[in-house]
Amino acid sequence: MSEQVTVDTQIQDIIDAHEVVLFMKGTKSFPQCGFSSRVASILTYMKAPFHDVNVLENEEIRQGIKNFSNWPTIPQLYVKGEFVGGCDIITEMTLSGELDQTFEAKGVSYDKAAIEEIRSQNS
Repeated sequence: MSEQVTVDTQIQDIIDAHEVVLFMKGTKSFPQCGFSSRVASILTYMKAPFHDVNVLENEEIRQGIKNFSNWPTIPQLYVKGEFVGGCDIITEMTLSGELDQTFEAKGVSYDKAAIEEIRSQNS
């Protein structure tokens, strides 16, 4: 039990320390899974500052984040402490404009023109 508390505390500390956190396989500069690559690419293209956590480097974090969020897959995006979703949800939110709304509501900076360009290229 205390080990899980430690992992949960570690995860919470990471989430608390950064406005936007992406738990992913690999890093933003070297994603090691297509789904992680897609979300990291969206955030990078939007010029949204985000902290990446490579779950492949730590098995406790890799499993712990799934338990923490009660979400079975990676990547997982957190914005200002709130779990937003995984790859499919982030993709849908990007195309629908919900991701912009989430960032604006939480005061996170991003490039509005870039996200509009993503939408126009995918419509």
